[in-house]
Amino acid sequence: MKFLDWFALTLVIIGALNWGLVGFFNFDLISAVFGGGSHFVARTIFALVGLAGLYSLSIYGRLEALDVYHHAKGSH
Repeated sequence: MKFLDWFALTLVIIGALNWGLVGFFNFDLISAVFGGGSHFVARTIFALVGLAGLYSLSIYGRLEALDVYHHAKGSH
């Protein structure tokens, strides 16, 4: 995987864990660590997580291509 894939995956995981904390415990870790949801750093992290989610949509196309490649090789 290239660097951008790893970076996006890491941000998506951070975002998912943060949403899990919000859902289960009503606790926003990103806002707590970086000074509230309206603080510039927290908003930047939220924006990066959102962009990483959009970028991660491209993984579907690459998974399809890998599936076709492995199917053509006869491996499952």
